[in-house]
Amino acid sequence: MVKKLLRRVSTFVTQPFRKRRRRPPPPPPPAPYIPLLLLLLLILRRHPPRRSRRRRRCLRRSPSSPSSSRAASPPSSPTRPPFFSPGLLAAPLPTNSFFQNFALNNGDQAEYVHPYLVKPSPSSVSVSFPTRFAGPAFLYQVFNADLTVSAALSAGCGAAGGGSEAAPRHVISSYSDLGVTLDFAASDLRFVLVRGSPYVTCLVNSGAEVAISTIHAILSLSPNSSRTKHTVKLNNSQTWLVYTSSPISFSQSLNAMTSGRFSGVIRIACLPDGGSFSEEVLDRFSSSYALSGEAVLTRPFCLEYKWEKRGWGDLLMLAHPLHVRLLSGEDCGVTVLEDFKYRSIDGDLVGVVGDSWVLRSDPVSVTWHSIRGVKEESYDEIIRALCSDVESLNPAAITTASSYFYGKLIARAARLALIAEEVCYPDVIPAIGKYLKSTIEPWLDGTFGGNGFLYDAKWGGIITKLGSTNPGEDFGFGLYNDHHYHLGYFLYAIAVLAKIDPAWGRKYRPQAYSLMADFMNLGRRSNSIYPRLRCFDLYKLHSWAGGLTEFADGRNQESTSEAVNAYYSAALMGLAYGDTHLVAVGSTLAAMEIQAAQMWWHVREGDNLYEEDFTRENRVVGVLWSNKRDSGLWFAGAERRDCRLGIQVLPLLPITEVLFSDIQFVKQLVNWTYPALNREGIEGWKGFVYALEGIFDKGSALEKVRSLSGHDDGNSLSNLLWWIHSRGDEEETGCSDGGKYCWFGHYCH
Repeated sequence: MVKKLLRRVSTFVTQPFRKRRRRPPPPPPPAPYIPLLLLLLLILRRHPPRRSRRRRRCLRRSPSSPSSSRAASPPSSPTRPPFFSPGLLAAPLPTNSFFQNFALNNGDQAEYVHPYLVKPSPSSVSVSFPTRFAGPAFLYQVFNADLTVSAALSAGCGAAGGGSEAAPRHVISSYSDLGVTLDFAASDLRFVLVRGSPYVTCLVNSGAEVAISTIHAILSLSPNSSRTKHTVKLNNSQTWLVYTSSPISFSQSLNAMTSGRFSGVIRIACLPDGGSFSEEVLDRFSSSYALSGEAVLTRPFCLEYKWEKRGWGDLLMLAHPLHVRLLSGEDCGVTVLEDFKYRSIDGDLVGVVGDSWVLRSDPVSVTWHSIRGVKEESYDEIIRALCSDVESLNPAAITTASSYFYGKLIARAARLALIAEEVCYPDVIPAIGKYLKSTIEPWLDGTFGGNGFLYDAKWGGIITKLGSTNPGEDFGFGLYNDHHYHLGYFLYAIAVLAKIDPAWGRKYRPQAYSLMADFMNLGRRSNSIYPRLRCFDLYKLHSWAGGLTEFADGRNQESTSEAVNAYYSAALMGLAYGDTHLVAVGSTLAAMEIQAAQMWWHVREGDNLYEEDFTRENRVVGVLWSNKRDSGLWFAGAERRDCRLGIQVLPLLPITEVLFSDIQFVKQLVNWTYPALNREGIEGWKGFVYALEGIFDKGSALEKVRSLSGHDDGNSLSNLLWWIHSRGDEEETGCSDGGKYCWFGHYCH
């Protein structure tokens, strides 16, 4: 009976799309950490299944970079963080959001809320329109407190030491996919921070005296005739515009301006250039502001932004280069202001007028096997390698308890089963299935001795036993670092095993869906057990991996290919379970992750997105931060180009062909990497270089793959031979249009 009930619990793990009658939030779990299987039983008890047959679905290392991206002490208390308002604590909390620094430690590290760096302090918010430092090894945006907004009286109280030391510096009163709101209760100031807004909006609620100060000197302060706009010129050549919803008067000193008592809306914006056109645009749209913004996956490969708007007139927002590429004029009535731009580390941010946007990504098909297939004359060589690789599978030989390296091993074995299918050699599949069962089940049943999955009730997510006691274990998995990487490997192995053994798949479906929902839950309900899209950034359109660690440069991600693997594997799991909705969502997120990687991680010769010095020396970004681009990796220096290429390729999969569909760039990347291969002990990394070489020189790459004496722990000779033999001729391979890799592309839009 319990087994039958467990099979149905997956329906209740994540079910965000169908609106239901509101229920009170469930009571908290009995302990900070509980086993995954017990969690599923608790869910079943709180949400007994309906008598409906309709299926409802939901959709590593340590730093070597020379930046100021310092990591602060990790959180360890089981209590909820103090920065979130009580009304938000009933739901799981974000662990990789664009405003994560605002909720960690003292909450006073800056975050990049395009186009400004924003930094809270005890009674104020400082805003910077950043300058940029660029060199051949890294580039980053420099924070200066260009303007700081506070309530004059509360600032004085704070300086005098008033208020409780235990009280948080600010309260996050609400957040959404595209925005966050910070409240300062002592001063009745509310800062509405919406990504892509050229204005920072401050709501003054109770007649406070507002102080606007700067680290620079104020050269001039000029009001308009109605005193609802003030132009502030600073001695750093910046001009800031201050708009108010009603007339206001400021008294001025060398580096500050203070108002009389005021209630209403204050909006500040940096003039991006000295031209009158930009000022006219900012004047025209200053009366309309967004309170929040939601991003909705409306259909496959389509994302819609919807802002909750206040004021009057049209809404002006800013689009980064990938937005501009994906904006669909057919589906939304937006106007792109191509000459209204703000500089950004992500490329120029362009003005877009409209209350909602529709972004349409190039469609990508998720397939079990290679896109073009393997020619029959190549079967024998692959089969010989398969037999050898399968014969070496031995669960007892696994010595690692790391969720990351263990996940790579089981995903490697799962690849062998799919390769065997593709080359029509099913004889080895039973042995692979036996290996996968014996290695996966202990993690799902909670019987793996060295480690295991637990549910963390503090933040709302899956962590590991090792990570629950030591933040450094499992590459910070207990602090929600790299969740999509680790769980993506597990999902891949589970998807393949569910494909070749559907009965096993049905038995373990609840656990499989719970692992998936940890980073792919789309729901917003307060009684969900996981936050919404833990890793994926719906504004930047790629994932972050940093977790609950405070960094001066914000969130970060190293391996885009492992991020792609996470969503690709979730889509494969949807194929295995016949869940078309999960297939669509996984495919959409994978497609966007791919296009973001090609935009910001892949550095092409002659590109002007980054400065010339950086572009000349780098073909890939090592670690991409919200506020920085670093050539170094967490585990290797910038000189290890073999590692830098490999970490953007592994694991080698059918979808890798889409990620590296630009042949000219692949040639540049391989040629750039080759000088780093003249060292011992890097056979595993060489395999990924040769794999990419196979895209444009199949014969040469095949000979080099055959000569390798070892492989990455997530790779194999069988996989490399499969990859090389499934490459087509150069003229048939790859282009910048990912849409050619989707067999159902004409159905998507």
